[in-house]
Amino acid sequence: MKIVQTKIGLFGIGLDTYWSQFDGLYDRLVGYQNQIAEKIQDFGAEVVNVGLIDTPEIAREKAEVLKREDIDILFLYVSTYALSSTVLPVVQKLKCPIVILNIQPVASIDYESFNALGDRGKMTGEWLAHCQACSVPELANVFNRSGIDYEFVTGYLGEQAVWDDIQDWVDAVHVALVMNNNRLGVLGHYYCGMLDVYSDLTKQSAIFGTHVEILEMCEVKKYRDAVTVREIEEKIEEFNNTFEVIETCEQEELVRAAKTSVALDKLVTYYNLGSMAYYYEGESGNEYENIVTSVIAGNTLLTGKNIPVAGEYEVKNAQAMKIMDAFGVGGSFSEFYAMDFDDDIVMLGHDGPAHFAIAEGKVQLVPLPVYHGKPGKGLSIQMTVKHGAVTLLSVVEGKDDVFLLVAEGESVQGPILHIGNTNSRYRFSIGAKAFINEWSKQGPSHHCAIGVGHIGGKLEKLGKILGIRVVQIC
Repeated sequence: MKIVQTKIGLFGIGLDTYWSQFDGLYDRLVGYQNQIAEKIQDFGAEVVNVGLIDTPEIAREKAEVLKREDIDILFLYVSTYALSSTVLPVVQKLKCPIVILNIQPVASIDYESFNALGDRGKMTGEWLAHCQACSVPELANVFNRSGIDYEFVTGYLGEQAVWDDIQDWVDAVHVALVMNNNRLGVLGHYYCGMLDVYSDLTKQSAIFGTHVEILEMCEVKKYRDAVTVREIEEKIEEFNNTFEVIETCEQEELVRAAKTSVALDKLVTYYNLGSMAYYYEGESGNEYENIVTSVIAGNTLLTGKNIPVAGEYEVKNAQAMKIMDAFGVGGSFSEFYAMDFDDDIVMLGHDGPAHFAIAEGKVQLVPLPVYHGKPGKGLSIQMTVKHGAVTLLSVVEGKDDVFLLVAEGESVQGPILHIGNTNSRYRFSIGAKAFINEWSKQGPSHHCAIGVGHIGGKLEKLGKILGIRVVQIC
């Protein structure tokens, strides 16, 4: 998959009349802007810093530079009061998200020192270095009347919340780029009758920019038939290094899963896939059944290597898993298992591929005598999502739009089902009953992606960048 780097545009605004009136003010404000640029660069983004714009003529010149650089998001730093006529030419030229940085140098002016300056000219210059908020209503007024969308980050340079907010924007833009460059493979067909899972591939491509590659089972078989003994041995060694392989796993099943895993790796490489959704069943005992009943181990390895794989041909959840993975928080394939009303928790898990990078303790590779609701038997993954903060994400195709459904909760300790599946216990601030009701009312499919940490704020920003709704229920 193509590696993408986020390109951030940054410009400051000021009023040229001030520079001759207040000695040192211009250099001081540019210094603050450079601090912001360096900090954003530390977040892993390329920063196109075009400096401080203080006239409409310079605004048009710098707008051309930013347009040529094809930036992904524009940060507008309000360094002091500035005329909106120096801003509008820039934002009109660029078709990208805009975030207004209303960031003071300090939390509050040192009033005693300020008033002790004794020179009202110097005092005014000092005030102008702190009057970022002065321009904010003016800019909002002009943007609103011009039909230009924008967001704010408000605070001061030494405030961690400010940098967290800016980093969330940088991360969200990066994820949008990952999705836009992603190649999603779909292998097999839908689980017949699972109406909630059926997806509109055109909408997925239109909203996220995802390329969908239709894959064939015969392609997997071609690669699988060509697997060598050495490749099988190396893959089984990878199983043992990644999983706790239970002693009851038969050698025949390990070989079968290893051959399929090698074939899947080659398929992913050939098509340069960044994610995949799969399901297949045909006549009992057919050759493809042998393949599809041995994919879980290999697909789990792919998922942990940033190529998330969703079972049951759940395209929407493959998208959700890819979003979570791109944010660096995992994104394990899950569905609702049960509710424990005594402990006020909801259990979620699945019998398909898991994100082993976010496991609590060991990830076990275990034999299953039967895949519930599916043909055949084979090896499966048994694991629990890491205890602590988690976020649930579903990409929902509603009646009128596609949106993100989000919930923040906790993965908690307690008894789980040792049935050769992933499963974990989750607690939510609104309680188990309210959670299941409110989540379900939004109309998601019965699958979701689970990641570690609370990233509702990042997902909210991603929704704004993509131009879609984000519904967070807790």
